[in-house]
Amino acid sequence: MQPLTPRSYLFVPGNRPERFGKACAAGAGAVIVDLEDAVPPAEKAAARASVAAWLAIDKPALIRINSADTEWFHDDLALCRLPGVAGIVLPKAERVDDIASVERAGAAFILPLIESAQGFWNVKALSQAPRVQRLVFGSIDFQLDLGINGDNEELLYFRSQLVLVSRIAGIQAPVDGVSTAIDDHEQLRSDTLRARRLGFGAKLCIHPKQVGQVNEGFSPNKSDVAWARRVLEAASTAQGAAVAVDGKMVDRPVIHKAQEILDESERWNSFVQGVMPDTQK
Repeated sequence: MQPLTPRSYLFVPGNRPERFGKACAAGAGAVIVDLEDAVPPAEKAAARASVAAWLAIDKPALIRINSADTEWFHDDLALCRLPGVAGIVLPKAERVDDIASVERAGAAFILPLIESAQGFWNVKALSQAPRVQRLVFGSIDFQLDLGINGDNEELLYFRSQLVLVSRIAGIQAPVDGVSTAIDDHEQLRSDTLRARRLGFGAKLCIHPKQVGQVNEGFSPNKSDVAWARRVLEAASTAQGAAVAVDGKMVDRPVIHKAQEILDESERWNSFVQGVMPDTQK
């Protein structure tokens, strides 16, 4: 069985080492230890040292380093080869040369954050750079950079382009940006389902309480699984003849989609049983 692709990425501040373990136990598909926005300039070096001391093979995490145009970038690159660094999240990704610097430093995987007009303009080249695993949409900074006021149809074109570029590059489906309203469950649900409908494969989280809802939003629900089983059962008994399920014709793409849903459901169930805490099972 293929490993489960992360559906949720949970940020934890790099200057709060007491939270690292709690973040890893929150049930997220991946944890991002943040050395960038979450850490004040005066605490950058101490945060980097705390992260380096905590990392281990049995505690894998992604690291969001500081961007290439900052004074902390080259020192942050020293983390790339450390045991436990599952990959590097590169903020304000705009140039292939910056990704190449992270690659040369030994990063296993790179997730470029697209959060500026320049980054979006160069996104095709960024997506095809070596070791890029998937794109991440920094939607809040992106709105600020372009003077956009709104997170829905105002960003529809840009989100759709990230999905398209990812597919052409042959990398994993992109990761959507954060929902800042921590306690607004309906807004989080709406944001997550919108991202899934558009073709995103995951979403950033800024609080552990968001993780379960985001995971659920990117998981096949019971009705999806039931439909997929009906489709595959009908197709198996039709022996190549035309067949309808729920009043709709079933052809090869529909059968393929049904199989994908069942495969994904099986991977998700294995993840829940083996990784997530009992309170979230």
